[in-house]
Amino acid sequence: MSGRPDLPAWRVLLDHVRPFRTNLLLGGLLSAGTAATGLALPLVVRDLITGLAEGGVVTGLLVLMSVLVLAHAAIGAVGAYLLERTAESVVLAARQRLVSRLLWLRIPTLDDTEPGDLMSRVSTDTTLLREVSTRSVVYGVTGVLTLLATMTMMALLDPVLLVVVLAVLCVAQVVLGVVVPRIARAAEHTQESVGAMSAAMERALGNLRTIKASGAEERERDRLHDSAVRAWRGGVRAATWHAVAGSTGGLALQLSFIMVLAFGGARVVSGDIDVGTLIAFLLYLYYLMPPLRELTHVAGQYQVAAAAIARIQEVEALPTEPHAPPAASPRVASPPVATAPPAASPRVATSPAAVAFEQVRFRYRPDLPEVHHAVTFEVPAGGMTAFVGPSGAGKTTVFSLLERFYEPDSGRILLDGEDLADQPLADLRAAIGYVEQDAPVLSGTLRENLLVGAPHTGRAELTEVLTTTRLDAVVARLPDGLDTAVGHRGVKLSGGERQRVAIARALLRRPRLLLLDEVTSQLDAVNEAALRDTIADVAGTTTVLVVAHRLSTVTTADRIIVMDTGRVRAVGTHPHLVATDRVYAELAATQLIGTG
Repeated sequence: MSGRPDLPAWRVLLDHVRPFRTNLLLGGLLSAGTAATGLALPLVVRDLITGLAEGGVVTGLLVLMSVLVLAHAAIGAVGAYLLERTAESVVLAARQRLVSRLLWLRIPTLDDTEPGDLMSRVSTDTTLLREVSTRSVVYGVTGVLTLLATMTMMALLDPVLLVVVLAVLCVAQVVLGVVVPRIARAAEHTQESVGAMSAAMERALGNLRTIKASGAEERERDRLHDSAVRAWRGGVRAATWHAVAGSTGGLALQLSFIMVLAFGGARVVSGDIDVGTLIAFLLYLYYLMPPLRELTHVAGQYQVAAAAIARIQEVEALPTEPHAPPAASPRVASPPVATAPPAASPRVATSPAAVAFEQVRFRYRPDLPEVHHAVTFEVPAGGMTAFVGPSGAGKTTVFSLLERFYEPDSGRILLDGEDLADQPLADLRAAIGYVEQDAPVLSGTLRENLLVGAPHTGRAELTEVLTTTRLDAVVARLPDGLDTAVGHRGVKLSGGERQRVAIARALLRRPRLLLLDEVTSQLDAVNEAALRDTIADVAGTTTVLVVAHRLSTVTTADRIIVMDTGRVRAVGTHPHLVATDRVYAELAATQLIGTG
């Protein structure tokens, strides 16, 4: 489906409903059948009144009228169900498409977007497609057909009375022509306000601990209340214009009824028409009301949906990463549980990767200063390399560029001598295990978190990694073991436990390149020592890059890359750098390597 924001709303709407055109056609035919049974009733009523007036037998007409009433109700119910089900399917397809889009958004795009607003577009904006997808497409078409058919029947009964009705409806149409555009503007403002409110709510709930610790509940409450009020004002404005549109249509129909009753009564008195014809005409006027009301509602609802479609189109136009599945590789396949050999350390890849940066320059946004200034270094395959330096030196950015969360502005990044830009993204990330600085844990169970990157891991390998990262003791004390829910962002785990979960998750991927961003920052001395032993074991068969936070981690590294203000300042071992580099010597003297 096209993500071009310049397409008109009706074209986009048709794209959304096209996969369900068979159901829509069937629903439209049923709606037409409902209208046809309704249009036949006034003629039967006219004949019934004439028959009663002449003293004839009307049993057959009564039976026919009953059949038409029942058929009208039955066909209408089936058609309504089919259309509502189709509308829900349209919403489902739109939500699935948007979710798929969002999960592959480029990280720079996500940096410039409020997550709460994106969630609003998936939930609220797609919901607005539900009604308009049936009303605008099916009810709009059947409404027009029913309207034309009804007017045709009215013209056959009495053209003079039809002219009276059309004169009143034309006046109403002029009023609606002024009102409907205002509904569109109000609807667009409402959707923007709802998106802003969702973003404010996501901001507050996602940082509730910080807000409570800062005593900022009342200020955040006021912020959220203001967002809710803005959304309320937009909704009230849209509801006002909706009400004006609805009242205009209703008033036009009531005036038509009064005018027909007055003029029709005069024509009955003059003998131009009989009473049965007047009653049949009034019944047709009654049947004229639903399609007119429906078309008025469709016009307003379409304007609301147009605003939602524009917001959905904005998401579908956002740039995404390529997302072909990674190529099959034996190194990521887990063996059957029964044949998994016992081992003392996690089984990782046997082909470690070499990494090189060549004159890499990078800034996160054009309006921000450069983070990397011609960064150049080489890391051979295997072993452990530590990145150290003051806060803001650009250490974590190295990892973000290796994962291709961002692309360098210039220069090259090589993996085994091949430019990252030439490698399929899925294959690249399949070869990398990444433990982020804040060790995020997803909502769900502990097992789901561990297997998120390696869903087919065998039981033996999982048990092995749990032991290696000392999570086995944590699992043993949890009420449901691995199936224990860890809460939102892993709130039921300690900071050290979350770090160990993130490390285990990366090890289960059996990467060729393991990126560890300050992974010991929340570990006690005992667990830190155990993790250092694990890293040392892993470094024997894979390439480990560590952004170091503690001096104890740095001293065991095979090489240390010192970064300062976005440049590589020095490369060497701990004893060499202490003796030759002033910045490193100062950092080592504090026993704490700067973060960031």
